[in-house]
Amino acid sequence: MKKIEPRTLSGFMELLPSEQILFNQIKEKIERTYKKFGFLPLDTPIIELSEVLLAKAGGETEKQIYRFNKGDTDLSLRFDLTVPLSKYVAKNYGNLSFPFRRYQIGKVYRGERTQKGRYREFYQCDIDIIGDGELDIINDAELPSVIYTIFKELGFDDFTICINNRKILNGLFENIGQKENSTQILRIIDKIEKIGKQAVIEELKKIKVSEYAIEKIIEFIEISGTSKEKIEKLKNLNIINETFETGLKELEFVYNNIKLFGVPEENYKIDLTIARGLDYYTGTVYETFLNDYRELGSICSGGRYENLAEYYTDKKLPGVGVSIGLTRLFYKLNELGLIKATKRSISEVIIIPMIEDLKKPIKLATELRKLGINTEIYSNNKKLKAKMKYADKLQIPYVIVIGEDEIKANKIKLKNMQTGNEEEIELDAKKIIEKI
Repeated sequence: MKKIEPRTLSGFMELLPSEQILFNQIKEKIERTYKKFGFLPLDTPIIELSEVLLAKAGGETEKQIYRFNKGDTDLSLRFDLTVPLSKYVAKNYGNLSFPFRRYQIGKVYRGERTQKGRYREFYQCDIDIIGDGELDIINDAELPSVIYTIFKELGFDDFTICINNRKILNGLFENIGQKENSTQILRIIDKIEKIGKQAVIEELKKIKVSEYAIEKIIEFIEISGTSKEKIEKLKNLNIINETFETGLKELEFVYNNIKLFGVPEENYKIDLTIARGLDYYTGTVYETFLNDYRELGSICSGGRYENLAEYYTDKKLPGVGVSIGLTRLFYKLNELGLIKATKRSISEVIIIPMIEDLKKPIKLATELRKLGINTEIYSNNKKLKAKMKYADKLQIPYVIVIGEDEIKANKIKLKNMQTGNEEEIELDAKKIIEKI
């Protein structure tokens, strides 16, 4: 028989058990934090009807969709978690309580060109708060607290949540006669961290932005100082524009209220270069950076949008949300050595039977599991040395040896694999747990 070479498609992540344990630990910490803030779980289908999923898609997004036919049905794989959320809220509007707070952690698919840290299948970890008709701006001030809690839980201290407001930028564009170019300008500004000021100027010229307008845009995004000083400088621009004035009020309110949710001032700031390229953000926007590793880019981003489900319903459903691209984040943190996969097993105890009759070892394993201890039994017929080597290789903390002598004495041998200490104790699950 001809053998097929076992290989994985480019752009799809597969991990060794130790790496998967670490990945799952990070995912579980994110999920625990989302629950802590009262977000409800949601799981939408990976496959959707193309007509539904692609209601708003266009341009590059549509080119990246995995789309196929099954019989007469036109289907697509979801490319983010926001569009399925839009469909879900519109479909289930009558059964939901608003504001609707949901979290979803799941895989999404984009057929883009693969490169280091970029995947075609990857996990997104999203939260959103959706309002019915309106959503108070205080919700925008709460989300940085969720971001802060997650990255503290993951062991990071030196990070900054950058905030801005799209209305300020849109109001500026209206004021300088660039409203028609606003989406393109925002996309260009959003790249300033990657390509630098001069490249931004050149790109603005290419789309026929006037010298005067470019000067005003650069002057605006180069406003410096503390966050409070930036707010004052924005006020001193004396831009008479309703959109600008609303955005400035919202930004000041959000900035002043973030600390009420327990986020230290050193972990957030106003950054006027944060534009968020996605078209649907209309107000507050967030990007989060590890200060010593800015090359990672934003590790958590999101913002406010005015109408989540406009393609599915006439009801106005404003919302605010953030997202963590977990697969990319895991890859980058691993590559930089900021996390390390050291745990090779999730077992806390391994039972090594030295007898043919496995009734007692199995009973003990069952009792330990009922009491919340991850327990496995080594059931292959090998010598004790080989069994101990297995436990050592997987770094299982405790080994229980049960042989004929132990059963006669109603005892077990318990070995601490870290210290090498070994002792005999009573064959009783509760007493074993007390000892370990």
